Amino acid sequence: MRDNAHSLLSRCETKLGFCSCYSASPVRDILRVTLWSLLSRMASPRILLCGDVLGRLNQLFKRVASVNKSAGPFDALLCVGQFFPNIPEQLEEFSDYIEGRSQVPLPTYFIGDYGVGAVKFLSAAAKDPANQGFKMDGLIICENLYWLKGSGRFTLHGLSVAYLSGRDLVSGQQFGTYSQDDVDALWALAEEHGIVDLFLTNEWPTGVTNGAATSDLPMGISDASGSSSTISELVAEIKPRYHVAGTKGIFYAREPYANVEAVHVTRFLGLAPVGNKDKQKFLHAISPTPASTMSASEISTKPPNTTPSPFISTEKAANKDGASKRTSDTAFDPQYWRYDVSTKRPRHGDGIGSKLCFKFLSSGNCARGDKCHFQHDGDAREQYMRGVCFDFLNKGKCERGPDCNFKHSLQEEGSSFPNKRSVSGNANTDRPRECWFCLSSPNVESHLITSIGEYYYCALAKGPLVEDHVLIIPIEHMANTLICSAESERELIRFQNSLKSYFKSQEKEVVFFEWVFKRGTHANLQVIPIPSSRVSAAQNIFNLAAQRLGFKFLEIKSDNGLEGRKLLQMQFDRKCSLFYVELPGGTILHHPVEENEKFPVQFGREVLAGLLNKANKADWRNCKLSKEEEEEMVHNFKNQFKAYDPN
Repeated sequence: MRDNAHSLLSRCETKLGFCSCYSASPVRDILRVTLWSLLSRMASPRILLCGDVLGRLNQLFKRVASVNKSAGPFDALLCVGQFFPNIPEQLEEFSDYIEGRSQVPLPTYFIGDYGVGAVKFLSAAAKDPANQGFKMDGLIICENLYWLKGSGRFTLHGLSVAYLSGRDLVSGQQFGTYSQDDVDALWALAEEHGIVDLFLTNEWPTGVTNGAATSDLPMGISDASGSSSTISELVAEIKPRYHVAGTKGIFYAREPYANVEAVHVTRFLGLAPVGNKDKQKFLHAISPTPASTMSASEISTKPPNTTPSPFISTEKAANKDGASKRTSDTAFDPQYWRYDVSTKRPRHGDGIGSKLCFKFLSSGNCARGDKCHFQHDGDAREQYMRGVCFDFLNKGKCERGPDCNFKHSLQEEGSSFPNKRSVSGNANTDRPRECWFCLSSPNVESHLITSIGEYYYCALAKGPLVEDHVLIIPIEHMANTLICSAESERELIRFQNSLKSYFKSQEKEVVFFEWVFKRGTHANLQVIPIPSSRVSAAQNIFNLAAQRLGFKFLEIKSDNGLEGRKLLQMQFDRKCSLFYVELPGGTILHHPVEENEKFPVQFGREVLAGLLNKANKADWRNCKLSKEEEEEMVHNFKNQFKAYDPN
């Protein structure tokens, strides 16, 4: 890479007429530095990929040094498969690097957090103050060695890298397995804009050899071990340019395959373990240009040996009856997991045979009609209208337990869903009928609703601070948005991203804030658009307002909304109330409010009223509109938001 840059630099000097008279001049030096800086940024990063290390760091880094000398220098080393030793006797060599007696020669990242010594070293790393917080770009184990914990997505030398640490095992162990939350986080990350350049997993995706050239298949390869259907589902949704995995003990470079609903191809690499007896390839070098810098024609180029996606079912034509046809159809729909996850991810409870449609239950109508992948069940709607918990109806179990404010038993036992188990709830079941925000409540002002999802709906605010003042409201009666499930969190992020895009088209940015009251009833996340020219002043005015009230905000910084909210959830103490605000640029300011602390309920609105020079609108009651005006306001918003609406 550096040699190429030097060559380009020399050619640029010649082209630009750098003659010998400038050889020692400041002008030449400045131009050389500028050109070198530009050309270095243009050069593609050089990355080494490695299979299961198994604690053999001496052998690995000896090979890395050799490759680095002949073809380097390389920018980073990414390791998949088991990173830690198999036997205690190998721990001394491994410990030399962790404890600083030997040096890791280049930035090295691993996801195989299992093996002998893993618990000891990773537990210590997790407790290190330097590793506190939600760090998607790796926890520091020692100099130049990083543990990619759980799942995430980060940028490495311009490349977008996603990963899933651990394996798909049913285990109570602290490390080495991934949770459903880790998988759900990747589903949410797949919603973000931009192509993923590299996807790292320990296991292979089940079925990756489907449609591949048989002449290239390693002997005895099968999905029996070291493969996971979860990985297949994830890679089909994420659609990375490169997917790298270990664990199987063999090397395999599959032909590129086309992705459904994407123009680029995916290349799968399975890497062998370090020091394997068959001398199969365990180290592989790539130098991909980041997708974010490529032109449309470059990213859509397909090599001649490109195959169809191995994850598309080939059984569609063979199915005859309706039930089997439905199963086959869903296999061809890459977005199907959004609608019915019963075939994708295990869920608590047996359900009702297919999942229920939130829109139909809450409003009696669903715009998808016959195309909806959810069930439109009139009996279920009756139960929901009587205050029965949606999760209980849908799954047979509510994960919120005593915190849920809906009923956990059917109101006419045996008349509908007789296979369901009755669960006694202790919530105040009259509350949803009295609530302003519950869709089943007679008090809800449905004419303000602009969009309904499966877990959240959007409505314009009553007594708005500004035009297009929006509320994002959970459909289920819950006290705040920080206690919602991973699935509903994904939908919340989609709503937020859609609103950001909508207001961006109007040269505005968005401020989100929520007052989480300990004894609150139904959550609502406030969405206030502000002119782009006022963004730089937003954080200062919130900090100034906090100072006047005698407190200082805690601060979370993240380039990703999901990361920031996940960290906020980790820090949220349910024993306290909380105010938080999500500012443009990724900063979240939050303040836990103690029991006896006097905190203005309208604090967020009051601060933004000051920022926007609308002090007279700090109280929503001063901004009431007639129902006719509200209906016109909703009509105008829906027409403009239509192109951005995720539903």
